[in-house]
Amino acid sequence: MSSPKSVLVYVGGDLVGDALMKLPFVRALRAACPDAAITWCAGKHKSAFAGALRPLTKGLIDEVVEEAGFDRPLCCLLKRPLGGRHFDLVIDTQRGVPVSFLVRRIRHDVFVSGSADFFLSDRKPAKPYDRPASMVCQMLDLLELATGVPPAGGAPLSLDPEVLQRAQAALPDGPAYVGLAPGAGGRIKCWPLDSYIALARLQIDAGRLPVFILGPAEQEWAAQLQQDVPGALFPTLEAGQAAPSVEYSIALGRRLAVAVANDAGSGHILAAADAPLVSLFGPTPAAKFAPAANRLTVLEAQTFGSEAMDAIPIDAVADAVDRLLESANR
Repeated sequence: MSSPKSVLVYVGGDLVGDALMKLPFVRALRAACPDAAITWCAGKHKSAFAGALRPLTKGLIDEVVEEAGFDRPLCCLLKRPLGGRHFDLVIDTQRGVPVSFLVRRIRHDVFVSGSADFFLSDRKPAKPYDRPASMVCQMLDLLELATGVPPAGGAPLSLDPEVLQRAQAALPDGPAYVGLAPGAGGRIKCWPLDSYIALARLQIDAGRLPVFILGPAEQEWAAQLQQDVPGALFPTLEAGQAAPSVEYSIALGRRLAVAVANDAGSGHILAAADAPLVSLFGPTPAAKFAPAANRLTVLEAQTFGSEAMDAIPIDAVADAVDRLLESANR
């Protein structure tokens, strides 16, 4: 098809963590369809792209429709969904067959969906098709089907100039900053805090400045970290930043030479900042949840004989940091 002028992406809904994982797809979609009016449709629930992450998608998503009625199947069967609106391209990102039948009723020229092994889709991949474990890679495959070409890069995120200035004031030009994000939604996914402390000291010995990216759940660690790593920086502990916005965290990530994070939202935030990233995994599968960073090194605890995060050696993480820095300086 020629470049579509109107695109609808269907999802059930997006919590903040889900939306952060989908950002690479959103950026790739805008890069692939630079002139299209892009509508993001949350068919059953709310979307963080209309809330907490709305500032990030300026210029990427033109419209977000929430709670669009797809949890009431009869309404979608009796009349066309979304008031009968027409789209050149509809991409259905979920795989529930009954919902896909309803989404297909949106007026369209081309419908792309992976449900029922692409049975309902106007375009299908060559067989045999090996579905990626990663959600964002599955979505990027749908985009490739829709456009006929592999996604190449992504459109830049739009950040408030004032937020960028605040990040630059916190991390001025000059030093090589190494970001460390020790938190995660569950402590079972956290590399030990003592290991992060040891890694931070190694960065100071190497002439770099460690930067701890702490969210609200990690505030209890702040005093210990400040005591044990007196040369480190803590930009998210500034006045008014005890609960830093995602936008500010991404702006800080853009100032980093490299970063280290657990399997957590902070890793996806740093990936969205295009920071070179060392991503640490233990009980959760990296193939499914690894951030879509441009330059990524994944270290899995299983490689070192256990699913426990403390199995990952400090030296292995330090070496990964060094290699990413070296590759960036070539």
